[in-house]
Amino acid sequence: MSRLQALLNEREGRRYYGGALLYVLSGYVGGFAGLFSDRLAINCLAMLLLAHSMIIAAYLVHECGHNLIFRKIQHNTALGRILTWFCGASYGTYEDIRYKHFRHHIDNDDVVWFDYERFFEEHPLTLKATQLLEWFYIPAHDLIMHFIMVFTSFIIPQRRNQRRRNVVVILLRAGVFVALLIWAPKVALLYAVAYMLMMTVLRFMDSIQHDYSYSLTLFDGGRAPHKGHTEWEQEHTFSNPLSFNTECFNWLILNFGFHNAHHADMTVPWYRLPAKHRELFGENPENVVPLSSQLKIFHRQRVRRIVGNHDENTPSGHDYLIAARKAEVYGGNAASFLTSF
Repeated sequence: MSRLQALLNEREGRRYYGGALLYVLSGYVGGFAGLFSDRLAINCLAMLLLAHSMIIAAYLVHECGHNLIFRKIQHNTALGRILTWFCGASYGTYEDIRYKHFRHHIDNDDVVWFDYERFFEEHPLTLKATQLLEWFYIPAHDLIMHFIMVFTSFIIPQRRNQRRRNVVVILLRAGVFVALLIWAPKVALLYAVAYMLMMTVLRFMDSIQHDYSYSLTLFDGGRAPHKGHTEWEQEHTFSNPLSFNTECFNWLILNFGFHNAHHADMTVPWYRLPAKHRELFGENPENVVPLSSQLKIFHRQRVRRIVGNHDENTPSGHDYLIAARKAEVYGGNAASFLTSF
C-alpha cells in the first residue's frame, strides 16, 4: 500500500479524488492560459474550462469539510484551505466555511448572519438594481454576497480578529486582478465571467435542495427547533441530480444533486451518493426534481426569488417536492456553502 493510499479514507478515493484534483489543477491552469489566446473560440472554451475547474474545486471543499478525502482532519483541512484559493473563497477562513456548513447539517436549518431580506428592504435602490441585473441572468445577489466575503473582517464584527489575514489575501488577489485589468483586460473580463458562471452553478444546485428559510443564529447560538430530527430533515430536503439515469452526467457537479443521500449519511463520498440514494429511496424518478423543472424554476423565478421566496403560500415537505417537479416553486437565491455568513 502506497503512502498516499494509507492517507486516504477509502481505496477508491485514489481514483476518484485523485482524478478530480488533477482535473481542477489542469483545468485551472489550462483554462487560465487559454484566456490569453488571440482566438475567440479558444477564449470561450478556456473560460468554460476555468469555470468548471472552479466548480469542482468548490465541491471538493465541501468534501474536505466533511473529512471525506483523508483519514485525518488536518489533511482534509490543509487541502480545503488550498482549494478555497481556486474558487475565490480564501478571504475568510476554511474553518468558518466548515463551521457554518456543519451548523446547517446539525441544526437542520439555513444558519446565517447576513439578513439580506432586511438589507434589501433598507436599500430599495440596490434591490431594484439587483432585480434588473438578475433579469439579465447576471448574479448580482451573489456578487453582493461575494463583496461581504471579500471584506468579511471589516463587515462582520465577529470576524475582526481575521483582519490581518483578510488584508493580505485582498492585496494578493486584487493585485493580480488589477494587473490583469491593466495589461490584459480581456483576460480579466473572461476570468470574471468564469467566476460568475461558477456562482450561478453553485446557487442553481442549492436553490431547491431545502424548503426552509434562513435563520439568523450563526453567532448567537439561537434555538434550533428541528435539531436532531432526521425524519423532518429528510422531509424538507430534496434531490436535484442533473440526470437520474445517466450517472456520469452528475460527475459535472460531483453528484451534489443527490442531496437526500448526503443528508442521510454525511460520511458517504461523492462517488457513492447515487448508490446510497437508490439504497434509501429506490429507482423511482419521482423522488427527485428533474433537470427540466430545475431550469424552468431558475428561468421563471430569477427575479421573484431574490426576496420573499418563502411566503405563506410556499408549499412544504412532500408538497414542495410535488410543486418543484411541476416547476411551481420560487427556489432560494444566493445560497452557497462557500459563503460562511
